[in-house]
Amino acid sequence: MAEVLLFHHAQGLTRGVRAFADELRQAGHTVHTPDLFEGRTFESIPEGLAYIEEIGFDEMRERGVRIADDLPSDLVYAGFSFGVLPAQKLAQTRPGARGALLFYSCLPIGGAWAFGSWPDGVPVEIHGMDDDPIFVGEGDIDAAREIVEKVEDAALFLYPGDQHYFADSSLPSYDADAAALLTRRVIEFLNRV
Repeated sequence: MAEVLLFHHAQGLTRGVRAFADELRQAGHTVHTPDLFEGRTFESIPEGLAYIEEIGFDEMRERGVRIADDLPSDLVYAGFSFGVLPAQKLAQTRPGARGALLFYSCLPIGGAWAFGSWPDGVPVEIHGMDDDPIFVGEGDIDAAREIVEKVEDAALFLYPGDQHYFADSSLPSYDADAAALLTRRVIEFLNRV
């Protein structure tokens, strides 16, 4: 079974993020869900992003990175949207990563935002909706396609729809069918790494 470090999105550690982690636990995996916002949740993405900007994107990302210091090195790093920042950085830079799960966002592996090339032997799955104005409109899908093209064990899964946080059951953007398929794919990924 895998051990997962799962980072929440910009609305915080919501009931939906906790429920997703619980589904992975019920499948036999160990899941850590740190709260980078220290108990705060937000009603909207813009409110959450405003809080992140107040603290600083780099500082928030590094909060997540520091959490890994107290955990084993052979983790699967996972993140929802904003949570992809620490998850992807850890997967690409911390030795021993068993895999990465990137939901709704993806950073490029080249250029100013990159953490460097993708490490050999670290499988990755990227999940997003095919008409999500953030994932598609802001270029994350292009970064995801680049990873799939260049990394041996990489997959991009696109779901029909235009919602960003589609797997968070506590939010209006929730899509039960897409979330069920995402969860099934994630459990299959965790079972093989």
